[in-house]
Amino acid sequence: MYKFLVPLFLVSLFSWAQPDPVKWNFELEAVGNAEYVLRFKASIVEKWHLYGQDLPEDGPLPTVFLFEGEGYNRLGPVTESEPITAFDPIFEMELLYFDGQATFEQRIKVTDPTRTQISGEIEYQACDDKLCIFRTESFTFSLDGKSEAAEKSIDAASIAKAAALKIDLKNTAAYAPTQQQAQDGGLLTLFLLGMFGGFLALLTPCVFPMIPLTVSYFVKQQGPKGRGTLKALLYGFFIVLIYFLLSLPFHFLEGLSPQILNQLATNVVINTVLFIVFVVFAFSFFGYFELTLPSKWSQRTDEASQWKGVIGIFFMALTLALVSFSCTGPILGALLAGSISSTQGALQLSFGMLGFGLALGLPFGLFALFPKTLDRLPKSGGWMTTLKVGLGFLELALALKFLSNADLVGHWGLLKREVFVGIWLLLSLLFCLYLFGVYRFPHEGKGGISATRKGFGVLMALFSLYLVQGLWAEDNRLKFLSGFPPPEFYSLKDTANDCPLGLDCYKDYETGKAVAEENNKPMLLDFTGWACVNCRKMEENIWSAPEVFKLMDKELVLVSLYVDDRTPLPKKEQFKFEQSNGAVITINTIGKKWASFQLLNFQSASQPFYVFLTPDGRLLNTPIQYTDKETFYNWLKTGLNRH
Repeated sequence: MYKFLVPLFLVSLFSWAQPDPVKWNFELEAVGNAEYVLRFKASIVEKWHLYGQDLPEDGPLPTVFLFEGEGYNRLGPVTESEPITAFDPIFEMELLYFDGQATFEQRIKVTDPTRTQISGEIEYQACDDKLCIFRTESFTFSLDGKSEAAEKSIDAASIAKAAALKIDLKNTAAYAPTQQQAQDGGLLTLFLLGMFGGFLALLTPCVFPMIPLTVSYFVKQQGPKGRGTLKALLYGFFIVLIYFLLSLPFHFLEGLSPQILNQLATNVVINTVLFIVFVVFAFSFFGYFELTLPSKWSQRTDEASQWKGVIGIFFMALTLALVSFSCTGPILGALLAGSISSTQGALQLSFGMLGFGLALGLPFGLFALFPKTLDRLPKSGGWMTTLKVGLGFLELALALKFLSNADLVGHWGLLKREVFVGIWLLLSLLFCLYLFGVYRFPHEGKGGISATRKGFGVLMALFSLYLVQGLWAEDNRLKFLSGFPPPEFYSLKDTANDCPLGLDCYKDYETGKAVAEENNKPMLLDFTGWACVNCRKMEENIWSAPEVFKLMDKELVLVSLYVDDRTPLPKKEQFKFEQSNGAVITINTIGKKWASFQLLNFQSASQPFYVFLTPDGRLLNTPIQYTDKETFYNWLKTGLNRH
């Protein structure tokens, strides 16, 4: 796992504005007796290399060929031209890779005479000495001898199905979306959350003791014109810069597809893996083991920090980032996972990382400017251990959220709302008992319980009572936590429908349109997701307001389109869709269909996203995103008046 992190760090430094270093060409050769050779030719940019198919587990991602459909047999595996075998300094192992050119061949035999095309995808990784990229390339071979990339050969049926998604929108110029207004608040929120996470990390045993040591080191080098203070300020700046740079790869990923970060955030496998990772983080905070990066990383950066000048100070800051990973890593993981669930997720992550780095680096600069205030710093002690344990319980609570995301998207039915809240209640009670000293973790020594710790214990007891009343009361919306537990209709109780707040809703555009036409009502398109936190907040805090609920229940037709629904589409409804950036994806699930529908008609890939329109496509007002109750109510009223 550590070796996989190396290219990720390198990507963070050099990923902006990179062209695709591998270009693919496809050739088809008929060899008789219904047999063909599919030839994949890769042209690789100078100084880049493409990895082969047979690689060790801890190495880079191999090149993989995925074939779709039936009616033909593959005669053996994909063969490849002679690769280079050499030691790779990034992954520190012998690897097979290609420079300049590479050719792959697959021999097939067609068993269905009506078969006219062979399609699929290539998944591959390419690296130079600074950066690694990950790509998926679609291909289609026409068995009449013509071949080209899938994006240039979308079949007529796919074109027709994609065209059917297009709404003939009217008066779009009058109500052009202004998404930036909806994003500004989110960016500020992520920045402040990042700062909060940075301040928490600052108080951990990995970082807090470093403040007086580092500041004293710089202050003692004052010399003429406060040179030591200037170095300390530069040190703090580099801490901010390093954490900000870690967000840059996600801008690169988001550039590949407007929906990619949302797809990652709602992916069942990724959410399950995040659940496991956060459980591991929690037990590291409990003191059962310590998460560390490879020691040679910190050793090398520490050696580099001995250099004089600005470069040496940069490596001092990098050394701090590496050696404090056991405390900062889990907090950064929460920040990362919380940022990638919507469009602009990369921008949100950058703001969050900027806030995190600022909170972590600011004290080094401030104490350098006012060194006498170092004497007022509290001493290290048991309070930092208590803080780490508290962070451990927080990591377990977050871990459950990721498992809930996987459960909702996968429709497993394991973590119903009552089960989820019940487990959170158990975690809250366990932390409360820990704060009152009822039990300790193995690594802790004996000691008294401070008044501050008892005060937090009382707060956790009150929070536990809040969860209890939310678990059993008829109105169990837990508005303070809205968005984190599963939606109310995802319950152990028998519910009349699976729509928010018991409203009537339709999960298909055409069905909702027909109902709206029949009842002469406008349509509210609700682009939502099973794993969308802000969607739940809107439903439980805004829609539930009596004045808003009345309008939604009586005056309009609600069409809830879940963009992360992994239910497969019937084969006859699947098709290929060209995105705005030229990439071609296969629409094979309900979620992909509605995500493409949203992107095609409204140039948005974020959720929640609301569109108010008539069945014939006349927009009643500007589409809106996450907002407050008054704004949403007035938005609905304005649209209804225009209807």
